[in-house]
Amino acid sequence: MSDPSNAVTRTGDPGAPGSNLAAGKPVEASGQAWTFAPANANDGSTATYWEGNSGAFPNTLTVKLGADADLQRVVVRLNPDPAWGARTQNIQVLGRADGATGFSSLKAAADYRFDPASGANTVSIPVTDRVADLQLKFASNTGAPGGQVAELEVIGTPAPNPDLTVTDVSWSPASPNETTALTLRATVKNIGTLPSPADSVDFLLGGALADSVAVPALAGGESVTVSKGIGTRPQGSYLPSARVDADNSVHERNEDNNLLAASSAITVSQAPGPDLQVLDVTPNPASPAAGAATSFSVQLRNRGIDPAPAGVTRLTVGAATLNTATPAIPAGATVTLPVTGSWTAVAGGATVTVTADATNTAQETNENNNTLAKPIVVGRGAAAPYTSYEAEDGSYQGELLQADALRTFGHTDFAAESSGRKSVKLTGTGQYVEITSTVPTNSIVVRNSIPDASGGGGIDATLSLYANGQFVQKLTLSSKHSWLYGNTDQPEGLTQTPQADARRLFDEAHALLPQSYPAGTKLRLQRDAGDTASFYAIDLIDLEQVAPPTAKPAECTSITDFGAVPNDGLDDTAAIQAAVTADQNGTISCVWIPAGQWRQEKKILTDDPLNRGAYNQVGIRDVTVRGAGMWHSQLYSTVEPQNATGSINHPHEGNFGFDIDDNTQISDIAIFGSGRIRGASDGSEGGVALNGRFGRNTKIDNVWIEHSNVGVWVGRDYDNIPDLWNPADGLQLTGMRIRDTYADGVNFSNGTRNSKVFNSTFRTTGDDAMAVWANKYVKNTSVDIGHDNSFTNNTVQLPWRATGIAVYGGYGNKIENNLVHDTANYPGIMLATDHDPLPFSGQTLIANNAIYRSGGAFWNEAQQFGALTLFAANLDIPGVVIRDTEIHDSTYDGIQFKTGGGTVPDVKITNVTVDKSNNGAGILAMSGARGSAVLTDVHITNSATGDIVRQPGTTFTISNG
Repeated sequence: MSDPSNAVTRTGDPGAPGSNLAAGKPVEASGQAWTFAPANANDGSTATYWEGNSGAFPNTLTVKLGADADLQRVVVRLNPDPAWGARTQNIQVLGRADGATGFSSLKAAADYRFDPASGANTVSIPVTDRVADLQLKFASNTGAPGGQVAELEVIGTPAPNPDLTVTDVSWSPASPNETTALTLRATVKNIGTLPSPADSVDFLLGGALADSVAVPALAGGESVTVSKGIGTRPQGSYLPSARVDADNSVHERNEDNNLLAASSAITVSQAPGPDLQVLDVTPNPASPAAGAATSFSVQLRNRGIDPAPAGVTRLTVGAATLNTATPAIPAGATVTLPVTGSWTAVAGGATVTVTADATNTAQETNENNNTLAKPIVVGRGAAAPYTSYEAEDGSYQGELLQADALRTFGHTDFAAESSGRKSVKLTGTGQYVEITSTVPTNSIVVRNSIPDASGGGGIDATLSLYANGQFVQKLTLSSKHSWLYGNTDQPEGLTQTPQADARRLFDEAHALLPQSYPAGTKLRLQRDAGDTASFYAIDLIDLEQVAPPTAKPAECTSITDFGAVPNDGLDDTAAIQAAVTADQNGTISCVWIPAGQWRQEKKILTDDPLNRGAYNQVGIRDVTVRGAGMWHSQLYSTVEPQNATGSINHPHEGNFGFDIDDNTQISDIAIFGSGRIRGASDGSEGGVALNGRFGRNTKIDNVWIEHSNVGVWVGRDYDNIPDLWNPADGLQLTGMRIRDTYADGVNFSNGTRNSKVFNSTFRTTGDDAMAVWANKYVKNTSVDIGHDNSFTNNTVQLPWRATGIAVYGGYGNKIENNLVHDTANYPGIMLATDHDPLPFSGQTLIANNAIYRSGGAFWNEAQQFGALTLFAANLDIPGVVIRDTEIHDSTYDGIQFKTGGGTVPDVKITNVTVDKSNNGAGILAMSGARGSAVLTDVHITNSATGDIVRQPGTTFTISNG
């Protein structure tokens, strides 16, 4: 920040003090080292900094002021901490006036010494020119291999120009209902020093454009009020705002003061009449098998203030259309309606669409809210919107990588961490992997591995994409979130310092394509001459036809109304937090995150005025956050959580995502974290995307999470803030896409009950992809037990540490209709009593799952885990039912009863197939296992060491039912 004691005045403008014109403005650079991003150079903190590419001098750092300004000086600051030490940087100052195409030198290159011993570690460079963009060019730095700037300040005053601003926003009538036409008004003033040309002002409701109106030319100091009718709006709360010069056609003194939001929202009340809504549709059975006759029930509500007449409710699914007579529904009433007829389920799933008042019998207040669409999953696994292709199943020129017989993990073995335990390595120019699409697609995801940087920290590299032989684009791949080193299996013991043994070798790259390509297209990933990584290991490719961004719902208010700007690289946390707080306080009805990239460097939460605890641990409640789709509305972080100085930074929960306490709905967004570690010696971790107590009535739908320590951690210890004890009850997670974490995908902890994960996909999690942990850190250990949770119709791939799906204690928990593939070292499914849980009781159901290529060796490769393992470490595991399950191609045993201090009594195993246990038994009772199992209709084939094996010393009995 500028130092008032060193303020100077500009020649020709006596007495005019300069201000820092660079604060909050877009910053670009020729490159960056590690995570030292350009935006750090004007974030208001000398604790963060930009650093140019290592050894790639000259480096450039450019700040865009937005309009011409008359400069006085440029101030360059480094961290004043003595730990930095003295250094000399060679810096040239360049500038570019508004409309100019190139930069001109403003101050010749010179050496500048930075020395914290002098008290500031700052240099000030006098510059007296008029520019819109200011650039520093670094030729050398004696203290680092790239240029460094902690804070860049450009001191000056805006040049003479017009300056349009909105001074007032209002509407009429003051209290409209749904049938009342609205008129918006805005007062526009030219507060600049020159006349402004004719322009226009945009009226926005909740951040969405409602209409525009012309604004005449205005002399300096002149204002005008303009208005526009925008028609009717549905019941809800709408924050109006107005933006003048939206196209930036007027060159202004300040380009950042064109938008004004009203001080309060428009409240549109309900109009007389009925209004039918579909609240929910429920299939029976809930997850039907292919060919099953499936019936439905529909929940309808008349939200109107008059009765709704009898009519027809229509349900469509696949090729079936089912019409059902609907009775009259009183005002405010909700009815559950059995649907006439049934649908024969088709493998892979479908979308169920229900329309109330399908024949338009009722004259409704709102005719646009009668329809609900909901996916239905048929069979096992998730009904994912993408189709996956294994690299080795396509055509390729490169090296086929295949795992050894033991699928050895942790020793820089790419194949052991690959889907299907195979991948393809490209090392030479022209080598490729090519697949033929079976579906139309306008997007691509590539699971890949490229080399680490020589000193760790990862690199970026391109790979070329072709369609039917024609170049499409370069894909940018990165290893900045992969490559963890060490031969320890302790979760916090790995490091990013290169050494012989590495793991977590793969990451993913994704891109929307410039067009949609039809089924049958040959898509090729090729290493061209400009693709500079020494190798590319290609594992699999996802193709998906991504829908266009959805429109903003009328009831929602955009984060742009609170100052967020998409795709500018600046931190939008303040705007997102302000919008969420407004929703929580009832000022707006819903938070809208439009399509775009939105940078978030602080957790969204509720500030705790009582300051309880070392860290703020109060989540949001009564909030709805919606986005335009997970491919379109994307939150991202660039600062690793352990480096997020100045942020609200819980050591486990980080500086991105949302802290949730109760009654929160989040849907159709992505949260891309900045984590790169499981844990550090100071207790910091790689951040959690969604965390908190979660409470009641919380639903999370269609959220894509990557590069966090944990995707979703549900629960807080009771002693955290006892007054806020509110364990999750009825939490729903659906359509989740959780990728590339350093620990769990979803963990139901601290008394979570009646909650579910449904129709979601998990890939490359660093601990259990899904788990119930009935821990003891609860209010009442006899009541607050993790119970009646379900993991249903999910697909898990490639956990690089721990289990696909696990339950640690509790009762009534269910694992049903899931697919688990390729665990690196632990079971595909496990019940266990390690982690000191509350006891198991009642029944735990494992039903209709399929497990492929799971199990492995861990803990110094001394413990061998089965594909489905029951581990009574110190407590009993009663009431286990395993049925209708397939286990294929296990690394060791198919089903394993592990040695422990507890007993696993009376396990019921029915209609289970175990085929090809490569290095173990079909069913194994280890020497210290205790308990019993009854087998009914169990089929075991191709087991390396025997179909049913009881090691000497075991008291575990296995009998046929």
